[in-house]
Amino acid sequence: MRAIWKGAVSFGLVSIGVKLYSATEEKDIRFHQVHREDGGRIRYKRTCSVCGEEVTYDDIAKGYDIGGGEMVILTDEDFADLPLTSSRAIDVLEFVPAEQVDPILYNKAYFLEPEGAATKPYVLLRDALIDSERVAIVKVALRQREQLATLRVREGVLLLNTMLWPDEIRTPDFGFLDEDLKVRPPELAMASSLIDSMTGEFEPDVFTDDYRAALQEVIDAKVEGREVVQPEEVEEAPAAAVDLMAALKASVERAKAARGEQPARSSGGGGEPTPISSARSAQKAAEKKAAKAPAKKTAAKKTAEKKAAEPAKKTAAKKTAAKKAEPAKKTAARKTAPRKSA
Repeated sequence: MRAIWKGAVSFGLVSIGVKLYSATEEKDIRFHQVHREDGGRIRYKRTCSVCGEEVTYDDIAKGYDIGGGEMVILTDEDFADLPLTSSRAIDVLEFVPAEQVDPILYNKAYFLEPEGAATKPYVLLRDALIDSERVAIVKVALRQREQLATLRVREGVLLLNTMLWPDEIRTPDFGFLDEDLKVRPPELAMASSLIDSMTGEFEPDVFTDDYRAALQEVIDAKVEGREVVQPEEVEEAPAAAVDLMAALKASVERAKAARGEQPARSSGGGGEPTPISSARSAQKAAEKKAAKAPAKKTAAKKTAEKKAAEPAKKTAAKKTAAKKAEPAKKTAARKTAPRKSA
């Protein structure tokens, strides 16, 4: 177990250093909400109902609804001045008979372990509580909240039971409580007889959670039958590994080029390409290729237009020549025709 709190039990002039451990744990079978088709987890985002933006935890404050759509916002500064004790002390207020504490008040249970040299006063308080048949009523600050609690003994260990405050217990308000119902003596005698026949010693280990056991069997059967869905994990693309020296060298060359200096070349003619220079070369090649493609298309377009224009020009030239020849034909025809006699 892991201690969740450290402090001291303080009563009178006695202080006992202790560690606090959760005494209970829930055994419910927990499920995730998943997509029925592929088993992917369902995620929820924290979004603002006013602007619709996703909100980080740093931008989340506490709001108290006063009704009518109005909200009072509290910040960390507002909580800082509250009278919550910051001392890690379990202050004993009084000792009372255990039967006077209604079990409905009990909330959560924690084990107390003595710390360091506090074992002897711890055992002393434990034995005194057993002899007196009383429990200690204490106050303690846990999880930023002051709580009422009891200290009692269970299996040789001090047990801290946090309690609800009296105003947190609801008053039952049911109609049948006001009805005047009479129970006949024979009926009461029969009920009492049934109770006597079922009376026994309480042994909690005898009772089991049958629903949880049956549900676990269903899950185990699905696992054995390999009815298991493993959703595909979306892997992020690994970042390109960049050699530090190569990156530094490329940075120096870039700085020299900016100053108009010629970058130093190795005797081998060009040297080893760096990740940065390789990326630049690839980018330039892509740009050059993209620039050539439109140029080729333009040249091809012009050639096609030229070829299409040539027949049209020839046709126009023929029409012009034919048009010019028509007057000459008419003149020749006139000369050839015989003249009429006077």
